Amino acid sequence: MDKIKNILALTDLSEFSQEGVGYALKLARTLGAEVTVYHVVNCNHAELHSSGAENGTTDVASPQYGRVRRNYQLALARFLNDHFADLIPWVKIREKVEIGVPDKAIIEWAKREGTDLVVISTHAKSDLSGGFAGTLAAKIVVNVPCPVLCLHGAEEGRSREPLAEAG
Repeated sequence: MDKIKNILALTDLSEFSQEGVGYALKLARTLGAEVTVYHVVNCNHAELHSSGAENGTTDVASPQYGRVRRNYQLALARFLNDHFADLIPWVKIREKVEIGVPDKAIIEWAKREGTDLVVISTHAKSDLSGGFAGTLAAKIVVNVPCPVLCLHGAEEGRSREPLAEAG
């Protein structure tokens, strides 16, 4: 197996997705890999429709969509600083927010950017505004050109620490 250099960590900015992002960051630190922490705002999100409705546009290049994207970019930066400040100095992290159809955007990103591993937290309870329900994870597993690590909710007392490299 080739060395993992580029990890795509998916987040919906929820508490639940912290597990996957944290795992990806710890693994990247162990392997010396780069992590792209990636959030896709579902283009069907109510906030986008209300902001686009002001002038009747649904164009993702519109100023309204740009404001929504910037708000989510700030939210992603806060998410990382609030939960992973201890890892940030040790890992090369790219933050990416896009507006689109989550599964299509994620699959395209993984293909275009040469992703070596996708890390996703999965759970059954999710709304359709951008959460990672099982169907999204299934679409990603089937369509990305690299391995996918799906983390289910950790049981109490069970650690999800990445294995250290054998030395």
